[in-house]
Amino acid sequence: MDILKYPDERLKRESQPVVVFDDALRAFVVDLEETLRAGSGGVGIAAPQVGCFDRIVIVDISAMRKLPKGSSSSGRMLLINSEITEWEGMVMGREGCMSVPDYTGNVIRAESIRFTAFDEFGEQREYTCEGFEARAVQHEVDHLDGLLFLDRLVSRRSDLFRRKVYKKGDEK
Repeated sequence: MDILKYPDERLKRESQPVVVFDDALRAFVVDLEETLRAGSGGVGIAAPQVGCFDRIVIVDISAMRKLPKGSSSSGRMLLINSEITEWEGMVMGREGCMSVPDYTGNVIRAESIRFTAFDEFGEQREYTCEGFEARAVQHEVDHLDGLLFLDRLVSRRSDLFRRKVYKKGDEK
């Protein structure tokens, strides 16, 4: 699926809760995950990024060598109708986004979160995340509310950075 890119106005649209958990939903989730995997190393994707305005996100940090302590996931989470119920601590960190491919930025997020979400079969689950995993969940959930990391920058002048493009053979 094609990824919507900033400044596409559809990225500001609020998503609606999923009410039907059926084969069509599960097929969409497969397509959404394939789109995430086809991207450039992202760890999450939200349905609005592909023009579907349902409250669905996938976060997958399972490729990290060591999953964060305190995580209640295997590193891969399909989150439908997620609701953050608790957050603690605030920390600044660098974020990028497939919908804003040319930039990264410093964003303040909660260090740890607790939340509920449904899976593709309509079963509700509870999660606890911290660190990078918590940041990734918050970033993707923002998409469901029509927000990009650009909307959370303290200052576009000092907290927004052009993404480095490395050519084959570069050291870094």
